[in-house]
Amino acid sequence: MKKFTLTISLLFFIIALYSQQKVKKGFGFGALPAISYDSDLGLQYGALVNLYHYGDGSRYPKYDHSLYLEYSRYTKGTGINRFMYDSERLIPKVRTTVDVTYLTDQMMDFYGFNGYQTQYDVDLSKSTRHFYKNERNMFRIKADFQGNFGESKLGWVAGYTFYNFAIDTVDIDKLELDPVQGGTLFQRYMKYGLISTTESDGGSINYLKLGLKYDTRDQRACPMKGVWTEAIIQTAPGFINEFPHTKFALIHRQYFTLTKDMSLAYRIDYQTTVGNSFVPFYAQPLLITSFLTAASNQGMGGKNSIRGVLRNRVVGDAVGFGNFEFRYKFLRFEWLKQNFYLGTNIFFDSGIILKPIDIEANRAGLASLTSSQKAELKLNDYESGKFHSGVGAGLKIGWNENFVISADFGTALNKQDGNSGFYIGLNYLF
Repeated sequence: MKKFTLTISLLFFIIALYSQQKVKKGFGFGALPAISYDSDLGLQYGALVNLYHYGDGSRYPKYDHSLYLEYSRYTKGTGINRFMYDSERLIPKVRTTVDVTYLTDQMMDFYGFNGYQTQYDVDLSKSTRHFYKNERNMFRIKADFQGNFGESKLGWVAGYTFYNFAIDTVDIDKLELDPVQGGTLFQRYMKYGLISTTESDGGSINYLKLGLKYDTRDQRACPMKGVWTEAIIQTAPGFINEFPHTKFALIHRQYFTLTKDMSLAYRIDYQTTVGNSFVPFYAQPLLITSFLTAASNQGMGGKNSIRGVLRNRVVGDAVGFGNFEFRYKFLRFEWLKQNFYLGTNIFFDSGIILKPIDIEANRAGLASLTSSQKAELKLNDYESGKFHSGVGAGLKIGWNENFVISADFGTALNKQDGNSGFYIGLNYLF
């Protein structure tokens, strides 16, 4: 479904940046309203607050401590409640990041499993906009730690994450929607056992994470050269989890300087389930990362992975995706003793299912699905090697090289992946 989004917070944010004075030591403070409109979620209202402590200023613009708070709501019930603390000084030579977030989503996207194996009915999504939706509330506590081996560029990653998912069907009474004849796709998945009764209401997951990283980037905000590679194992051990399983991720990013203000960048991301363990459906879209830059990082499709493709469109047991960008800072200027630049990026994103979720195995020994049942579930025969891709362009506003306001517009190359997406936020994608 094409979403029309009106975002006013960008204007406030630019004004806030222009009016700031350069902070070199001690505390810094930033706050802005979060105001936007989404045709599915309604009007967003709330605020973002970021507190910084720069110490004696010798590391500026790097900070010693950062505290980020966000509270926002949509008029139809979706909300973000987030607390994040980040520091390289709390533990000497270790970057410590703690995140506590509660996300409510009255209209979470659910397009089934295995990408194109599940048909996306464009006309149905327009006439019944909650057919491909369910309700999901997620509570997360996340603690990540990173360090280097001596003075080398090689380092380690470790962490713990607790999730609690509360899953339900869309509250049609609250949202004033009509019932779907035969049920939504989520209800049909439950009806025919593709989602079992033990996972349909959600549950809790305790993840332990350990990995290696190699980082030679010249800067974090918009690298012009270097590589950033991570290999991470994230496991939900059986002694503290109802559904024990292990995931592995290999993520490689590389940056090439073409001219002083022009670069090429790419990211290749591979994530898979280790072994044949069962992963509950609500955990399959989660993407592993060593550092969470947004309120969530999940699902192939949408602003964090394949721009222009529907959010959570591509869900499988093993997935891979790539992002390829041409970046150009075409205008630099100074105002109020602050350095700014305007930039653009042209991108191509693409992802693929490398190992599908075994739909029949999820049905726990029930008889194979009939043709009519498959039609009701919008199921096609699975075909390997099918890519989900989007192309587009964006605008970037950089402030002192370290803070970047981002707007990206992407178009899906296959109508089965939706139409387009428009995303406004902070920072480059990778």
